[in-house]
Amino acid sequence: MRPGLSFLLALLFFLGQAAGDLGDVGPPIPSPSFSSFPGVDSSSSFSSSSRSGSSSSRSLGSGGSVSQLFSNFTGSVDDRGTCQCSVSLPDTTFPVDRVERLEFTAHVLSQKFEKELSKVREYVQLISVYEKKLLNLTVRIDIMEKDTISYTELDFELIKVEVKEMEKLVIQLKESFGGSSEIVDQLEVEIRNMTLLVEKLETLDKNNVLAIRREIVALKTKLKECEASKDQNTPVVHPPPTPGSCGHGGVVNISKPSVVQLNWRGFSYLYGAWGRDYSPQHPNKGLYWVAPLNTDGRLLEYYRLYNTLDDLLLYINARELRITYGQGSGTAVYNNNMYVNMYNTGNIARVNLTTNTIAVTQTLPNAAYNNRFSYANVAWQDIDFAVDENGLWVIYSTEASTGNMVISKLNDTTLQVLNTWYTKQYKPSASNAFMVCGVLYATRTMNTRTEEIFYYYDTNTGKEGKLDIVMHKMQEKVQSINYNPFDQKLYVYNDGYLLNYDLSVLQKPQ
Repeated sequence: MRPGLSFLLALLFFLGQAAGDLGDVGPPIPSPSFSSFPGVDSSSSFSSSSRSGSSSSRSLGSGGSVSQLFSNFTGSVDDRGTCQCSVSLPDTTFPVDRVERLEFTAHVLSQKFEKELSKVREYVQLISVYEKKLLNLTVRIDIMEKDTISYTELDFELIKVEVKEMEKLVIQLKESFGGSSEIVDQLEVEIRNMTLLVEKLETLDKNNVLAIRREIVALKTKLKECEASKDQNTPVVHPPPTPGSCGHGGVVNISKPSVVQLNWRGFSYLYGAWGRDYSPQHPNKGLYWVAPLNTDGRLLEYYRLYNTLDDLLLYINARELRITYGQGSGTAVYNNNMYVNMYNTGNIARVNLTTNTIAVTQTLPNAAYNNRFSYANVAWQDIDFAVDENGLWVIYSTEASTGNMVISKLNDTTLQVLNTWYTKQYKPSASNAFMVCGVLYATRTMNTRTEEIFYYYDTNTGKEGKLDIVMHKMQEKVQSINYNPFDQKLYVYNDGYLLNYDLSVLQKPQ
C-alpha cells in the first residue's frame, strides 16, 4: 500500500476517535474497516496518542514527509509500520444563545433609558417655567409688601389665582415624576410659602381698612360739630359748577387714584387707553371703553365697550371689536366715535363705534409721527387726542415747532383743523397731557409712585405757566390720560391698570 494513502486513512480514523473522546459532543465514530478500501492492506494497525500539541517530526517512515495541511496535529510511522498522530482540538463551545439574550436585554434597557431621559428633559423645562413664574410673583409681592399704598381685594385675588395655578401644576408634575423629586418638593414648599405670604399681606390690608374706618369716624365727629355750630356762623357756599360747564377757575387739585380694574387682556398688556364716552346731548349715558395695545406697545387691534361701570368691573356684557389700523395710546372717544392715529402714518381717523367702521380719515397737517416726538417713557404717542367740555382736541408736535407741543381744535365730524395754538413746552419732556375747558395740562414723572401736573396752557387767553399738583399712581409709567366732562374724572391707563381720579377745580363766586 502507498504510504500517503495509508496516512490519510489513519488520520480519518483518528479524527473519528477524537470526536468520540469529546464526551457531550456525541457517540464515538466506529473504527473504519481498512479492508473496505481498495488497495489497502487490512493487516496494517493504527493507534492514537493523547491530544497534546507535540512538535515531533511529521514523517511517514520511508514514504517521505507529508504536507502540513493543519497546524494543530503531528503524525509519524514507527518501525513496525504503525501510524501515530497527535491532534489538538478546542474543548469549549461558544455560548451563542446567551449572547443573543444579553443583546436583547441591552436593547430593551436602552429604550427604557431613552424614555426616562426624555421625561427628565420635559420636567426640567417645566421646572424652569415654574421657576420664572415664581420669581415674578416674588418680585411683585416684595413690591406690595414694601409699599404704603392700600391694595384692593382684587389685587390679592389675582395673585392667589396665579399661586394656586402654579401649586396645582407642581403637584401634577410631582405625581408623574418617577425619579428624584427633590427639586419639585422644594418648588412646592416655596409656592406654599408664597400662599402664606399673600394671606399675611391681605391681613395687613384689612388693618389698613380699619385705620380708614377710624378716620371716617373722626370725620363724622367733625361734621357733627360743624352741624352744631352752623347756626352761629353760616359761611357763604358757592355751588359747584354744573357738569359739562366751565364756570370755574381751573384745576387746583386731584384725588388719590381709585384702582378700577386690570385690563381684560392681562398683565402683559402694559400700554393702552381707557375712558368714558362723552356726548353733549346725553352726558350721563356715556359707555365705557378699554383699548389695550398689543404687547409691542404700538398696534391697537382689539377694544371693548361696556354699557356700565359694573359690567366693566365684572368683565360681563362686553362688546369686543377688532381693528387693524390703530397706533399708539393717544385714543379718545367722543359722541360714540373713537379717534385714532392711523398705523405708520400721520393720518387720523374717526371710527363709528356702532358699526366699527372708519367714517372719516384726514391728514393732520405737518404732524410728526412714528415716535418722532412722543411723550417721555411712552412710545408711538406722537398724536394724542383729548376731549373736554368744548369738544375734540389733538395734541402733537411738528418739525417747525422743534418738538414743542401744538394744540389743535378739531371738527369732530370732518376732522378738519379749526384752530391751532403753539406752546413753549417740549413734548418729549412731559409724560402725558389732557384738556379741561380749553386748558392744556401736562404731567411729568417725579418717581415710580408720583406724577406732577406741572404745566398749563390756556387756549382761551393764550397764557401758559407752571403748576405743582401732585398726582399719585399705582405703577411706574402712565400711558394715557383721558378726561370726562360729565363726572369730571381723569381716566388713566397705568402699566395695564385702569385708574380714575376726581379733579378739584377753583370755584368762582356767583
